[in-house]
Amino acid sequence: MPFKREIVSTKKAPAAVGPYSQGVRVGDFVFTAGQVPLDPETGQLVEGGTGEQTRQVMQNLGQVLEAAGSSLANVVKTTIFVTDIGDFAMVNHVYGSFFAADPPARSTVQVAALPLGAKVEIEAVAMVG
Repeated sequence: MPFKREIVSTKKAPAAVGPYSQGVRVGDFVFTAGQVPLDPETGQLVEGGTGEQTRQVMQNLGQVLEAAGSSLANVVKTTIFVTDIGDFAMVNHVYGSFFAADPPARSTVQVAALPLGAKVEIEAVAMVG
């Protein structure tokens, strides 16, 4: 039986800057693209440090999930990419404020670089409904 793939797109999160979708909904799941800390209105990296960048990333993720009929409350798995694992405590602090109870499963990986000089990128898998 073939599956139905629905592309998720919203102007409330940064537009895709390459051949990818902000999110893809398949059945009861939505898979987001990694979100970097771009202001969706200006398309520019937000000013500030890792904390401000993580907050913007989480807000962007929330908007993509909402456009798919989901929310951060329905996230089951995230992957966090950071350019400096030394920033982990700050990322963890801000990230945790978005998941006060029953946080999703998570992996965190240090990478050599992220698009546009971002310090953090996060992708998510969530249930819909």
